[in-house]
Amino acid sequence: METRMVMRREQEKQSSQMSHSMQLSSQIKKKTFTSSDEEASYSDFYPIIPGDLMSVKEILNMDNIPRHRTWEILKDTLAADEEYHRDKWTMFGNELEKVEIDVIRNQHVLRTRVDTMTLRKQAEKKASAHMKYLEHLSQKAPDFSIPLRAHTVWEGMTVKLSCTVQGCPPPKVTWYKDGQPLRISDQPWNYSLQQRFGLNTLEIRRCSPDDAGEYKVVVKSPLGEAMTFGTLVVNSYQGALAGSEHSQTPALNLEPEAQFNTIFPPTWVKEGNDLTLQCTFTSALLPFQQDVSWFRDGIQLHQASTVDIKTVDNKASITLRAAHKEHEGVYTIRLRTWDESKEHSAFVYVSDASAAVLGGPASPLAVQVSDVNKDYVFLTWQPPSADGSTPVEGYYVEKYDVGQGEWVRCNVHMQKICHYPVFGLKQETLYQFRVRAVNKAGAGRPSKATEPVLTTDPLEHTRTMVVKVDRGRTITITKDDLEGQVKAPFPPTDVHACEVSDTYVVLSWTEPEPRGREPLTFYVERSLAGKSSWELASLDMTVNSPRFPVFDLVKGKQYCFRVRSINKYGVSDPSEPSEPISLGKPQAVPAPPHSVMAIIDTDTSALLQWQEPKDKDNILGYYLYYSEAGKQNWKTVNNKPIANNRFTVHGLKTREEYVFRVKSVSSAGNSNYSNETKPILVKSAIYVPSAPSAIALLLCTGSEMVLGWRAPARNGGDPVRGYYLDQREKGMETWREVNVKPAKDRQSKVCNLTAGHFYQFRVFAANVAGVGKPSEASEAFLCEKWTLPEPGCPFDLELREVRNNSLVLLWAAPLYEGRSPVTGYLLEISQGDESDSWTALNEKPINDTHYKVSGLQAGQTYRLRVSAVNEAGVGCASLPTEPVTAQTQPGTKNIEIGVDDDGFIFLGYEAAEINDESKFLWSKNYSEPIDSGRAQAETKTNRSLLTFTDPSEEDLGLYTVEMSDNPNLSSSYDFTAEDLERLKELSWQVRNPLIALKTGWQVEVSEKGDVRLWLQTESLSNNAELRLIFNDREISSTPHRKINFDKAKGLVEILFDQLSQEDEGSYTAQLRDGRAKNQFTLVFVDQKFRQTLALADAKRHDHKRKSGPYFQDFLSWSVNEDCELIIKCKVTNTNKDTSLKWFKEGSAVTQAVYDQSSGVSTLTITQVTKKEAGSYRAVVSDGRGEDFSTLQLLDDEYDKLLQQLSKQCATSASPLKIESTAEGFKLYCSLKYYISYMKTSWYFKEKRIDQESRTKPGSSMQKVWIEICNPTENDKGKYTLEMFDGKETHKRYLDLSGQVFADALLEYQRLK
Repeated sequence: METRMVMRREQEKQSSQMSHSMQLSSQIKKKTFTSSDEEASYSDFYPIIPGDLMSVKEILNMDNIPRHRTWEILKDTLAADEEYHRDKWTMFGNELEKVEIDVIRNQHVLRTRVDTMTLRKQAEKKASAHMKYLEHLSQKAPDFSIPLRAHTVWEGMTVKLSCTVQGCPPPKVTWYKDGQPLRISDQPWNYSLQQRFGLNTLEIRRCSPDDAGEYKVVVKSPLGEAMTFGTLVVNSYQGALAGSEHSQTPALNLEPEAQFNTIFPPTWVKEGNDLTLQCTFTSALLPFQQDVSWFRDGIQLHQASTVDIKTVDNKASITLRAAHKEHEGVYTIRLRTWDESKEHSAFVYVSDASAAVLGGPASPLAVQVSDVNKDYVFLTWQPPSADGSTPVEGYYVEKYDVGQGEWVRCNVHMQKICHYPVFGLKQETLYQFRVRAVNKAGAGRPSKATEPVLTTDPLEHTRTMVVKVDRGRTITITKDDLEGQVKAPFPPTDVHACEVSDTYVVLSWTEPEPRGREPLTFYVERSLAGKSSWELASLDMTVNSPRFPVFDLVKGKQYCFRVRSINKYGVSDPSEPSEPISLGKPQAVPAPPHSVMAIIDTDTSALLQWQEPKDKDNILGYYLYYSEAGKQNWKTVNNKPIANNRFTVHGLKTREEYVFRVKSVSSAGNSNYSNETKPILVKSAIYVPSAPSAIALLLCTGSEMVLGWRAPARNGGDPVRGYYLDQREKGMETWREVNVKPAKDRQSKVCNLTAGHFYQFRVFAANVAGVGKPSEASEAFLCEKWTLPEPGCPFDLELREVRNNSLVLLWAAPLYEGRSPVTGYLLEISQGDESDSWTALNEKPINDTHYKVSGLQAGQTYRLRVSAVNEAGVGCASLPTEPVTAQTQPGTKNIEIGVDDDGFIFLGYEAAEINDESKFLWSKNYSEPIDSGRAQAETKTNRSLLTFTDPSEEDLGLYTVEMSDNPNLSSSYDFTAEDLERLKELSWQVRNPLIALKTGWQVEVSEKGDVRLWLQTESLSNNAELRLIFNDREISSTPHRKINFDKAKGLVEILFDQLSQEDEGSYTAQLRDGRAKNQFTLVFVDQKFRQTLALADAKRHDHKRKSGPYFQDFLSWSVNEDCELIIKCKVTNTNKDTSLKWFKEGSAVTQAVYDQSSGVSTLTITQVTKKEAGSYRAVVSDGRGEDFSTLQLLDDEYDKLLQQLSKQCATSASPLKIESTAEGFKLYCSLKYYISYMKTSWYFKEKRIDQESRTKPGSSMQKVWIEICNPTENDKGKYTLEMFDGKETHKRYLDLSGQVFADALLEYQRLK
C-alpha cells in the first residue's frame, strides 16, 4: 500500500512534465442497436423507445426521428462531457505510459537475469553430464579390499570390527549380526559406527557374551553386491568360551515388531449411524509403527470433526460419525514393518436409512458443486440404488443459507436428470446444497449436504498484478485502479451455451475488457434464429455472474442470445449474438449390463461378474441386487455405484441359494435390471490344499526309510485325496519323485536308499483341485539301521473336539518299538506358540492312543507331544502339534442321545457346516468301526443319526463322530449304563404310549338343569376310538343321554337332559389312538350324585320359574335413617298384564307401592310394634305364570329387626341436655323414637344410678330422661347415658359442673 502511494505522488509531480500524451480514441465503430420496437409509431417530438434496451448515445445518433431543441442541447452537453472524459483518459494514458516504461525497464532487467541464470544452468548441466561420463568410465562393482576378520576378546573389553569398501558409485553398507540387521540407534551407548573414505568401523564397547556371534557386512550398488563375514568370540573370566554359546544370540535385544492380530471383516452400517473399524496387533506398536494409516478406496483418511482415528498400545481404530453412502467402499489399514508395509482391507456397506415416507425412495449421493460464481452454481449428483415402491420420477434441489439456517427448495418442477443449475444466489454468502429423490409416494430422505460453498467472483484474482521493482520492492496494481475512468461499460463477448439439456440451457459469456471499477450486471436477450426481433430473457431478474440458465425455451426451435453490460453509468451495446442454440435431446437411461455370472467364493460370499453395455460413456457405475432363490425378495448390495465389472458380495447365508442382478447408473437415472443369474449355492470354493508340514523319520532299516508328516492346515474345501513325496541327497539341488501314485495315508516308505547317506524329503498334498505347494524340506536324515532299545516317536498327532477348556489328542503308535513292545504313552503340553517349556500331563503311562486334555484356559494357545514307553525306557518325543487355541467355535454342537418316534435309542450330531462331499464318520473309542449289525448310521441334510438295533451292555462305550472334510468339526459321547437304563424305560413308553390326560372327569350343571360329564385329553387323530362303559356295560347315545367325541380337541362328554336315579354309577372312557391308549373312570354315586341331582332339580325349577315374571330380588327388610322398616323386592320379565300382590298372614296388604317400570315394590312401616311381626308374602303373576317370595319376620328374624332398629334409634340420639324444673334438674336425650327393646342405663361419676326418691328415670316415644329432685352441690359431676341395642352400647355424656350447674341451679331456685 505504501509503495502504491509513493508511485501516485511521483505521478502527480511529473504530470506537468509529460512530453506527449496517449490518445484514447473513441473511433471504435459501434454497431447500432436494433430493438424490437423500431417498427412502432412515433409522435412528432417524443419517440417511444425502451429505455432499458438503448443507450443515450444511440438515441442521439438516430437520424430518422424528429429533432427538438432539447435534443440538440443534450447532444452538445454529451459532446462536452465526452471531450472532458477524453482529457481524463489522456492524463490516465500518460500516467500509464510512465508505469509501462518502468515495467519495460524491470522486464529488461529481469530478462537479463533470467538469461544469465539460463546460461549458468546450461553450463552446470554440461559439466554434470561430463562428470557422469567420467563416473561411468570409472564405475566399478562393490568389493572389499580389506575384509572383516575374526576377533577374540575378554568380557568387558572394547573391540573394533573394520573393513574397507571400494566401488563406484559408492555402495550402500549394511551391518548384520547373526543374520539380523544391526540397528545402532537401539543401543547407542554400546555401539558406534563410522564410515570415512571407504573404511567402515564398528566399535563395541564393554563386550559381553551377548555381543558374541557372526557379524556380516553387505554392500550394494546398481552394479552388484558383496559381503564379508567375521566372528566375534567373547571369553568369560569364569573360563567359559562365550562365543560358541552365543553365536546364535541376536546382537540386540530388539523388541519384536507388531503384526496384525485381529482384523475387521466386511462391515454393515445404517445410514446416519456411527461406524467403527478396529484392528488389534500381536504386541504394542514400536515407535516407528505408531503412524498407522487408514484409506478409503485408496485415498488416505485424516483426523477431522467426523473422522476419529486412534492408535493406543496394540489397538488401532477409526470412527466415522454419521456415516453416509459416500463413505461406502474399501477401507484399508496400513502398518509399517521393518522391511515393508502390511495392509488389510475390507468392504464397508452403508445401508439405506428408514424411508422418509412409506414407499419413498432412498437418498441420492455424491452431490457435487461446480462452476461457482457470484449468484450461480452448478450441481451434479448420483441417483439412489433403491427406488422405493415406484420408480424415481425426479429430484428436488434444496439450498441452505448458513447465515439464515433454513432449507429452501430451489426448483418448483422436478428435475429429471442428475444435474441442475442453481441461480439467484446472494453474493459472498455461504451455501450448502442437498437433493431429494421423488416418486409417487413422495419425497425421500435428503442426500448428504455439501460442504459450505462461498458464492464469489471466480476471476477476482485475475484483476490483480504484482510487479517487482528494484531492491526487492513490489507494486500491486489492480485493474480497478487502471480502469477507474471507464464509465459506460463495453459489451460482453463470447456468448455461448456451456450446459445444454432437454429442459434448460445455461448461457456463458466473458465480461468486457476493460470492465471498469463499478460493479457490473447484465441483461440477457434472445431472439428466434434468423429473426431480428429481440426480447428480454432475464426479465426482472438481476444477473450478477456471466452465467444464466434459461428454462422456458420451446423444444425444436433455435434461439440466438446476446448480452448487455450494465453499471450505474448506463447500458452497453449488445454483444455479438451467439450461435443458434436449442434444447438438447433427452438423455436416455443406459442399457443394463449383460452376461451376469455368479461364482462361488467363500461360505458367506460370492463373486459377481458382468459384461458392460456397448455404450458405456455416460455410465457412472453399477448397482447390485440379490435375493434368495425362488423368493423374489430383492435387496440392495451396494449404495454407492461400483466402477468395475466385478464385485464380491458378502454377508450371504451358508448353504443358501441366491440369484443376482445388476443395474447401470448414469446421470439420466438407473437402467432396467439385467437378467437374473442362475441360482448359486453359497459355499467355499475348492482350491488346492496348503503344504503339509513336520516331516518326521519313523523307521530306518538301512536301505529303507518310513516317513510321516502332518496334514495340511487347509484342505482347500475338498478332502485331501493323496500325497506325493520327493527326495534328494544332502547337498544336491535336484529333487526326485518317490511315488507316482498318490499315498493315501500320511506316511510313506522310501526304498533303495544308500546306507550312510543323508537324505532330505518334501511332501505335496493333492485334492480334486490339483496339487498344492510343497512342504519345506525336511532336515537331513541319516540312512542307518535303528538299533535303539527305546521305541521310536509316535506320529500322526491330530486334535479333535477343541473346546474352551478341553481338547482330545489322537496319535498313531510308533512303527519302531525298540527291544520290547510299547507299554504306554506319556503326554506333555506347552503353553504358547514356540515355548520350550513342557509340562507332563500324565504321571503314569496310558495304553490308549487318545487322551482328553482338560483344565485348559479359554483363549490360550497350546502345543502337545507324545512319547512312547517300553521296558527300556521312554523313547523320543513326537513332533509337537500345530499351536491350537482353546476356544469353542461358534455353532459347535455336541452329540445328543435320545429315543426316536419308533422307540429306538440313537446318538445324533448336527454339523454347523456341510457340503456335497461331507460325510459323517462314526467310530467307537476313536478307532473301532461301528458294527453294522448293532447300529446303523443315517444322514439327513446336516444331521446324522446312529441308531441302535437292540442296545445292551455290549454297546456301552465312547462314541465319536467327525466330518470327513473338516475333522475340526467333531464330538464324542460316553454311553453309560445309566443312560442305557433310562433310555430303555423311555423307549418302552414310546413303544407303548399312553394318551395324555389334560383334564379328568368333570361334572357340570347348566342353568337349565342339564348335567354334563366330560374329560379332555391331548389332541387325537381321526383314527382314534372311544368306548364308554357304565356299570360294566358299554353304552351309546340315547335321547336321554347323548355322547359326544371331539377327536381334534380330545374331548369326551356325556349330556343328560334330566338326571335321574337310574344314572347313578361308574363311568369309564376307554381311548385308543394307534399304539397309544388309556382309560379314565368317574365314580358318580352317593353324596356326589345326590348333590348333583338336587342342584339339577333346583336349577331346572328355577329355569321354569323364570319363563314368566319372577323375582329378581326376593323379599328383604332394612331400617333407614328415620328408623323406618322397609320391606322390598324386585321383579323382572314383566309386561303390562303383570300384577304384584302383598300378603301378611294370608291377608292382603294394600300399603305396598309397586313401580312397574323398575320392577321394585316397597312396603314402608314408619313405627315398628309387635303387630308387625309375622309372615309376609309377595306374588307376581300374569298369563305366562307366577312366582312368589316369602319373608318370615318371626322369632330370631324379628329379634334381628328389633336389634337393628334399636341400633338405628341409638345412633339417632342427640347429646344430653339439662332442663330445670320446680322439682329439680331433668337430664334428657332426644331420639327418633324409643322402643323398649333398647336397654338404657344412667351413670353419675362412672357409677350406675339406681331409681330412688331423688332420681327418677323415664322415657317416652321420642325421649329418654332422668329427674334429679332437690339438687345440691353434691350433684355436680359427669352424667352418662348408655343405650344397649343388643350387640353394641351407645353413650351420651353431660358434664354438669361449673357455669352449667350454676345456671341450672339458679333457674331451679327461681322456679321453686
